[in-house]
Amino acid sequence: MSMDSMGRDMAGNAGDASNAADATGRLVFDNVSMSFDTPKGRMRVVDQVSFDVRQGEFVALVGPSGCGKTTLMNMAAGFIKPSEGQVLLHGKPIAGPGPDRGVIFQEYGVFPWLTVAQNVAFGLRLKANRRDASERERIVERYLRLMGLLDFADAYPKTLSGGMRQRLAIARAYAVQPAFLFMDEPFGALDAQTRSAMQDLLLQVLQDEGKTVMMITHSVEEAIYLANRVVVISARPSRIRRIIDIDLPFPREQRVHQSPEFGRLRSEIHALVMEEYAAQQKLNAAARVDA
Repeated sequence: MSMDSMGRDMAGNAGDASNAADATGRLVFDNVSMSFDTPKGRMRVVDQVSFDVRQGEFVALVGPSGCGKTTLMNMAAGFIKPSEGQVLLHGKPIAGPGPDRGVIFQEYGVFPWLTVAQNVAFGLRLKANRRDASERERIVERYLRLMGLLDFADAYPKTLSGGMRQRLAIARAYAVQPAFLFMDEPFGALDAQTRSAMQDLLLQVLQDEGKTVMMITHSVEEAIYLANRVVVISARPSRIRRIIDIDLPFPREQRVHQSPEFGRLRSEIHALVMEEYAAQQKLNAAARVDA
């Protein structure tokens, strides 16, 4: 497969997003920019970004720390609004958070005062997703079983390992049946073995549930292993450096890491990320000199 067939430049991708703006079942970043006020003036964090996440797709965002990946996710989640452009969901601008989107953070977003089962049931008691007691119990049992947590239903999060707490966070997000799932470095704090196990579990759950996912990760290998497409983000302000299709068949297993195609993708994406990392380091150094 040629690089031209895999990578799309910014101009071509912007056209794709514009064409997708009227489509349903898609998340679309349409010429989005974001600026923040700082003591030294206005800082541009995201600059004219356009891409889409298609129904049932897994898209991974990679790029240097501080380049604006989380800002893009926060726009999609409805936590912030872009300074320019718009983010569309099902063809309509995102006005704020909603039950159709679930967010999973690196910091194990669970309630420590609730049991494992109560954490999963929490969203099912809220007005937007309220279920009656019998249905709530059925849903909680399903996701605890799916995540291998059924035996820990009455335990509190402080008694769980890091991997188990992240499984709990995923179960709670899935229980309310969001159409889209946003994940910000969800496995970043885990050891290598637990991280690999969580990746496999996530792929299995996605196969069973058919969710649409946008995930931020600093691991190029994780992005390739999980995603249909990888979006490489530039140094700040965020721009699309390249979008790369991952043409590895599903279901995927860990042994795919040893395949020649995986190695080629890893080399290509790693080189792009390191170029942007070097550019980001120069920006950071210049900012320290000006301080």
